[in-house]
Amino acid sequence: MPPRRVRDYDEDDVRVRPGRRGSRPRTRRRPAHEDAVGGFVTAVDRGRYRCLVGEGTPDARIVTAMRARELGRKGVVVGDRVALVGDVSGRPDTLARIVRVEPRSSSLRRTADDSDPFERIIVANAEQLVIVTALADPEPRPRMIDRCLVAAYDAGMDPLLCLTKADLAPATELVEAYAPLGVPYVVTRRDGDRDGLREHLSGRTSVLVGHSGVGKSTLVNGLVPAAERAVSHVNAVTGRGRHTSSSAIALELPGGDGWIIDTPGVRSFGLAHVRPENVIDAFDDLAEGAAERCPPHCDHLQDTCGLDSWVEDGRASRARLDSLRRLLTSREGDAD
Repeated sequence: MPPRRVRDYDEDDVRVRPGRRGSRPRTRRRPAHEDAVGGFVTAVDRGRYRCLVGEGTPDARIVTAMRARELGRKGVVVGDRVALVGDVSGRPDTLARIVRVEPRSSSLRRTADDSDPFERIIVANAEQLVIVTALADPEPRPRMIDRCLVAAYDAGMDPLLCLTKADLAPATELVEAYAPLGVPYVVTRRDGDRDGLREHLSGRTSVLVGHSGVGKSTLVNGLVPAAERAVSHVNAVTGRGRHTSSSAIALELPGGDGWIIDTPGVRSFGLAHVRPENVIDAFDDLAEGAAERCPPHCDHLQDTCGLDSWVEDGRASRARLDSLRRLLTSREGDAD
């Protein structure tokens, strides 16, 4: 039997399995998108984002965009400042891509309920949370107001209490209940002017939050007549209104004097994501006492809390402490 020949192999004998990704080496470097233009997200609808490009210039226009794959799971919400590439002309049937979300100055968040670990960002970069509450039809729900205040303090936003339908019921009792917190407020009527509210909104980005039927859409139509937001009617039996706003939308005030963001009516406001220290930081007179006298990880609801002695020494008012504890207790109750 003849001996086997030993074959010399070279690179031509190496078989490479073809792959769908090609042979180009992978890299983690992302494109810089130095030619991207800035935009302001005014609305979100089924994976499409309406972005205002060229804000404050004669060339201002609305551009429809989608999220670029490189954003990963990073969400985009109304109020976000973003970077856009692609077709940013704003012409019909064109689509740009959002390649970057700029750092947010604030994030208004809520959870479905107090046991839900997943928080949802409602609006980004708003400076003021306008808590819209009807004085009647439907009846005021102080627990909901408390929860919205907690969310505002947690987000670092200024709260404003807007009491509507003053022609149906007086505002005195509700105003007195929140006086110790020092929360500014405005009172409006269904058929009255809204100059007082306009003063608080001027030059700022404000988000309106409230139950269905409290009059948010009526306020928006009065402030921005071109908005033409649908107005609902409240059910006389349940006290609930129909959800006339299905998603958040940012609207510029006439004359470019600020922005208001209208949100859908909410029936609950979960606060599972909020830590007590984020709430107390909004109370300067009590935060100092908490730092000096409270034990570590104090929730300010137990007998060991040092804020009681702080108040007894005259460093803060009992009414302020009671209001703080009411807000903190609201985190433990029902989400509505």
